[in-house]
Amino acid sequence: MTPEIQSQKSRALCELAPVIPVLVVSDASRAEGLASALVAGGLPVLEVTLRTPAALDVIREMSKVAGGHVGAGTVLSPDDAKRAKDAGASFAVAPGATDRLVHACEEIGLPLLPGAVTASEVMRAMEYGYSMLKFFPAEAAGGAKSLKALAGPLPQVSFCPTGGVTPTNAADYLALPNVICVGGSWISPDADVAAGNWQAIEQRAREAASLR
Repeated sequence: MTPEIQSQKSRALCELAPVIPVLVVSDASRAEGLASALVAGGLPVLEVTLRTPAALDVIREMSKVAGGHVGAGTVLSPDDAKRAKDAGASFAVAPGATDRLVHACEEIGLPLLPGAVTASEVMRAMEYGYSMLKFFPAEAAGGAKSLKALAGPLPQVSFCPTGGVTPTNAADYLALPNVICVGGSWISPDADVAAGNWQAIEQRAREAASLR
């Protein structure tokens, strides 16, 4: 799967809702309930970061939820990409891009949403063939103002900013012509996940889904 096709598929997923929940889940037994609440609230695209030992099991469980599209975040290597796909991930998200990771995702047919912040990083991703990118860490890298500036010389590239995105500033990003959606971790606080408070998470998801 070429980077061009990967970006087409990533863009289609990003267009499904204004927010992609970025999830760090330590207990796979909470996965199905969490995914069901998020999908019911109008956020069907979920990013499970590979930051916990349970992450791959979480992806497996969440992939069972009807209407959901589950991807793996913090994908750093070809091995991460392969294990994520084997667990049921339908896409991968990386904080950057390397030759090895790009080639691995081409070979295994896994859509990659690679990260880029500077104009040079964006141009390098474009040379691979990507046109849909992650902008990370968004707030630390200048936030919406930086993304607006990139739209001038690089209008053919679209972004999903993550990192410091909150309900307070999400609308600033979503108002930009080169932003398709944002990624955020505020929708499923650890306390609500641990308590199985799916109703609160679903309500927060509904609020996030109405941001655009």
